[in-house]
Amino acid sequence: MKILLLNQAFWPDVVASAQQLTMLARRLTERGHEVTVITSARGYDDATASFQRREKWHSVDIVRISSFSAGKRHRWQRTLNFASFLFACAARLIVTPRQDVVIALTSPPLISWLGSLFVRIKGGELIFWPLDLNPDEAIAAGWLDPGSLTARFLARLLHSSMARAKTIIAIDEFMKERIVAKGISKDKIDVIPPASDDAVIYDEEGREEFRRAHAAADKFVVMYAGNHSPCHPLDTLLLSAQELRHRDDIVFLFVGGGSEVEKVDSFARSHALRNIRRLPYQPQAKLSALLSAADLHVVVMGEAFSGIVHPSKIYNVLKVGAPFVFIGPEAGFINDIAAGAPSELVTMRAPHGQTQEIVTFISGLADSHAQNRSLAIARRRGFSIASGFSRFIAHIEAANQQPSPACLNAVGTSPDTV
Repeated sequence: MKILLLNQAFWPDVVASAQQLTMLARRLTERGHEVTVITSARGYDDATASFQRREKWHSVDIVRISSFSAGKRHRWQRTLNFASFLFACAARLIVTPRQDVVIALTSPPLISWLGSLFVRIKGGELIFWPLDLNPDEAIAAGWLDPGSLTARFLARLLHSSMARAKTIIAIDEFMKERIVAKGISKDKIDVIPPASDDAVIYDEEGREEFRRAHAAADKFVVMYAGNHSPCHPLDTLLLSAQELRHRDDIVFLFVGGGSEVEKVDSFARSHALRNIRRLPYQPQAKLSALLSAADLHVVVMGEAFSGIVHPSKIYNVLKVGAPFVFIGPEAGFINDIAAGAPSELVTMRAPHGQTQEIVTFISGLADSHAQNRSLAIARRRGFSIASGFSRFIAHIEAANQQPSPACLNAVGTSPDTV
């Protein structure tokens, strides 16, 4: 089959959507499919990074296109970046031959509509894989008035692309409910959570090397790694760091990028906090060492974003066997994950604003770790949630067919053997 993937980020970029799409692309080529990716020639978070325009990588044909990079500090800059990529992508699609299946993600927002237009004109089937949902995300973040003409126009484009899609891959049940509420049949939606990165393992040697490199060898490391955005408000975590500024043995490490990076730097400067350190996104080769270096990971999701975003880094955190604290809504996919995790993974959920509870939790864990450091490290064992890529690929391979009821049942229940 000829399969086209549409997303602004792909290998070697390290943002979550790039990692997820890269893993899917490699599995598809391993099964003998002809896979083409149309993606950006610039780094998603670091626009100064540029990639080869045309490349064959693990049998994946990568087509990288140019677009503006006006920065990300202001909304108008992000809008210009997204719009320029969409125009460049549309121009590329004009000269792209018919594909059997087009898989569209959500970066930039509503690239799925371009995918739906492509299959409407040239044929083939569309599979929509929303790793976030827009304009819902922009509305929840306060960037768009839900009653505005822009919001309504974008909502119509989203509905149009979802209606055209043969299959929609929702990342959790809450997103599925949100999509169904928009008038889309639940029969075309399958729930497949993101997967942990294939290469991630607990790396003891990498852990110690990373901690030494960042002057944290003898510290209790609280780590937030990932996108710094309004979807993942960091205020409660920053206030917790401020409360614990007297603890020389605890350091808060913020790793990643996004529009809220400056907020972390500004908070640390204005309060003269020496226990906050920040690093940019790390190369893929250092991901295991980075995640293993933390004694406690922090996963954050805004209260209004259930069913809109899904912090996929939790799956990598579980894979390195690190305890975590979740700051976010009570109703969410994290609760199911925490319930199924091994008992030795100390977990906690707290709503935003509950700074004192988080401070008490971190302090207690740091004290326990100091007393039993070797035991705490020795007890680490990874916990992997089964990947759903085999179900995803079954949907792809069935997209141009009319499967029998028996085939449909197989798609919904097949184990992950890919």
